[in-house]
Amino acid sequence: MNHGNGPAPTGKRPPRPHRRPKKDPVRILAFEALRAVDERDAYANLVLPPLLRKAREKEGFDARDAALATELVYGTLRHQGTYDAIIAQCVDRPLREVDPPVLDVLSLGAHQLLGTRIPSHAAVSASVELARVVLGDGRAKFVNAVLRRIAAHDLDGWLEKVAPPYAEDPEEHLAVVHSHPRWIVSALWDALGGGREGIEDLLAADNERPEVTLVARPGRATVEELSDERTRPGRWSPYALRMAEGGEPGALEAVREGRAGVQDEGSQLVALALANAPLDGPDHRWLDGCAGPGGKAALLGALAAGRGAALLASEKQPHRARLVARALAGNPGPYQVIAADGTRPPWRAGSFDRALVDVPCTGLGALRRRPEARWRRRPEDVAGFAPLQRELLRQALRAVRVGGVVGYATCSPHPAETRAVVEDVLKQPGTAAEWIDARPLMPGVPSLGDGPDVQLWPHLHGTDAMYLALLRRTG
Repeated sequence: MNHGNGPAPTGKRPPRPHRRPKKDPVRILAFEALRAVDERDAYANLVLPPLLRKAREKEGFDARDAALATELVYGTLRHQGTYDAIIAQCVDRPLREVDPPVLDVLSLGAHQLLGTRIPSHAAVSASVELARVVLGDGRAKFVNAVLRRIAAHDLDGWLEKVAPPYAEDPEEHLAVVHSHPRWIVSALWDALGGGREGIEDLLAADNERPEVTLVARPGRATVEELSDERTRPGRWSPYALRMAEGGEPGALEAVREGRAGVQDEGSQLVALALANAPLDGPDHRWLDGCAGPGGKAALLGALAAGRGAALLASEKQPHRARLVARALAGNPGPYQVIAADGTRPPWRAGSFDRALVDVPCTGLGALRRRPEARWRRRPEDVAGFAPLQRELLRQALRAVRVGGVVGYATCSPHPAETRAVVEDVLKQPGTAAEWIDARPLMPGVPSLGDGPDVQLWPHLHGTDAMYLALLRRTG
């Protein structure tokens, strides 16, 4: 007999009330960024800023929220190869059969467990809550089970399980431990010339968050003027400043006005070396033959203006040519921006005294900034760029007068995109040019190799892995 006010007991436990999952704006934003990178082949450095801006306005994100979201996105992308190897050990099917959104949540969880100081229980519970919001209850259970398996070991413990011993397969060991495709490990190792320490240091540097580096454009801003508690001097370029961690370039008035810009120090050194290369005769006309998105063109334009020279900045893609025009706006000297194909140039042969071609390439020198690029590139991409790189260099040599100087630059250290291109062009009948030693044109920069060309490295110079060859036309 029921003497209370409640229902009579049935012998069954009452159903648990449905709990609405807690929304975590930081992790939802990180998941959305990873989906954009995966689904649209977007780049995180282009996707993340507008997402963060919107979150600041709508969700009240503060600096700590933005820093965590940024770390989750970039950390997950940088270590994707390592996390894939670990997740593969914890699921009962091939990774390719796991839905990509589920894999993104698992990777985010793996990074929190193995790559941050977030406590394990918090990393698992936050990831399961994210799964409930974006995937539903059923798949959240799967995420929970997998992450609990991952939480059983720390990163070193997992690497012992999933990476082959170095002595048995050095390239595969490095590929898994440092999260790079094996073919890229092999190419970078060749470029370094062998030795375990150098390749380990380079791969580790690729997985570090790069500093934001600014350039004070000559004649428009000075390093002294921009120096404050948010910045410190660059290492090598007289125009460079490094921003403190978490610094916002857009907060600086000089950046908003275009008198300064964001530019890796390696790119600055390449432009400066071309500008300062010894030259006999007139020095009135300079060319940037692959000018997009405009960083080197803006620095070259400012340097040219200081000497009374004019710059022609040419870029094949019209939308990138507009970015170049924006970067050069306000340049104190004469300049022109055109949309033109550098392999079929509209200018006459012999028109210029100096020319730079920073050619399209695989971008393997900027994996710190675009970590997802390592998973998109394929070995055949290297060969795909080769004809274009050679033709752009050939046309740049035709563009300068006899005695003029050409800089061939690329943001890749892959041997097939660097010296091999230059040597092939120099061997071709009708090419009359000689090497200029580029090393003295980067004063104070150590470890520049045997020359005459220069390869910069993230682990040695703190720059992107920019390559530069300087040539003088002799006939």
